[in-house]
Amino acid sequence: MKKTAIALSLLFVATGAMAQGEMQHATDETVQSAHAGADTAKEKLHQTEHRTQEQMSKAQSDGSTTDTMKQDGQKAWNNTKEGSEKAWDKTKQGSEKAWNGTKEGSQKAWDKTKDGSQKAWDATKEGSTKAWDKTKSGAQDVKKSVSE
Repeated sequence: MKKTAIALSLLFVATGAMAQGEMQHATDETVQSAHAGADTAKEKLHQTEHRTQEQMSKAQSDGSTTDTMKQDGQKAWNNTKEGSEKAWDKTKQGSEKAWNGTKEGSQKAWDKTKDGSQKAWDATKEGSTKAWDKTKSGAQDVKKSVSE
């Protein structure tokens, strides 16, 4: 491991020395060539930017891209609106069916309770009348037997 570290250190030192020697050999022509290449690249970049701006301006003035985007947006809105309306109608119909079912069930339950109460009342009334008549008859029998 130590040998590897020493070898790498020597390699880095030698590379630095070689690079320093190369830099000293750079000439004015190399520097000018690099500047010219950079200027050319800048010029091409500006030309590309200018063309892009022109195309964007043309597309906006033409309106084709903008109109297409507006139409697509409108279609999406209409589809969403239509879907929402369908969902609302379905929910509304389901709620109405549930309400009608509950109302009908409640009415049937009320009618059944009312009929049951009426039958119970009638039976109680009839039973009370019979019991009263029996009591009255028994009282008269007692009265007869006492008076005799």
